[in-house]
Amino acid sequence: MTTPLVFAHRGASYDLPEHTLAAYLRALDEGADGLECDVRLTRDGHLVCVHDRRLDRTSNGHGLVSARTLAELDALDFGSWHRADAPADDDPLDESHTRLLTLERLLDAVRSAGRPVRLLIETKHPSRYRGEVERKLVALLRRHGLAEPRPDHPVQVTVMSFSPLAVRRIRELAPALPTVLLLEVLPRWWPVGRLPFGSRIAGPGVDLVRNRPRLVPALRAAGNSVYVWTVNEPADLELVLATGVDGVITDRPAHALARLGR
Repeated sequence: MTTPLVFAHRGASYDLPEHTLAAYLRALDEGADGLECDVRLTRDGHLVCVHDRRLDRTSNGHGLVSARTLAELDALDFGSWHRADAPADDDPLDESHTRLLTLERLLDAVRSAGRPVRLLIETKHPSRYRGEVERKLVALLRRHGLAEPRPDHPVQVTVMSFSPLAVRRIRELAPALPTVLLLEVLPRWWPVGRLPFGSRIAGPGVDLVRNRPRLVPALRAAGNSVYVWTVNEPADLELVLATGVDGVITDRPAHALARLGR
């Protein structure tokens, strides 16, 4: 059985604030095969790594990410909210590593890692900017030479979305980019095993894998790869490893790597 890839979900986000440079650098240090991030567009057209539509949970700001400019977002604190009960003698985080992270800055960090790294980029929908999210993303990847995967390049990008239309846009804009259709539930219209718009990777949630034990075998039998999110608990990790998944997306990459003996 092939050893699955381990992807750090929003970085090493169990230990450090999600979507911060600190969390991603920790995941790279721990040996994660890849990183996962969510992207949204700011009001002035920049791609930033933020999961929620609103700022309230992960920063000291309020309101919609999409209504703020990059400069406005950059003034916010995206680190202090996380694990406020951490011991007082913990080393303080570098403030520059806990501010807003742009996708461009994350790409720079990945390219500076000095080893092969896979990057999973999820475009978030619904969005007031609709397809502009994918257009901006592909344009940025082209500037970095990452829109057409090359076997000899250390950075390999895959684009993910829960939106089949977003997946279709990526396939139209950059046909060579691998795509993942993320799944929280199984649509009634969906023939299990087949993925739309040229996707060859399915991204079911771990609850879906638990509740539909035939899902992963059906997907793999149809020739698809399977990346499962978000696998944090030991029992869930054992479950997905037993099904033979190709990728494990987790907030705790060091734990998954240790279980795999790596």
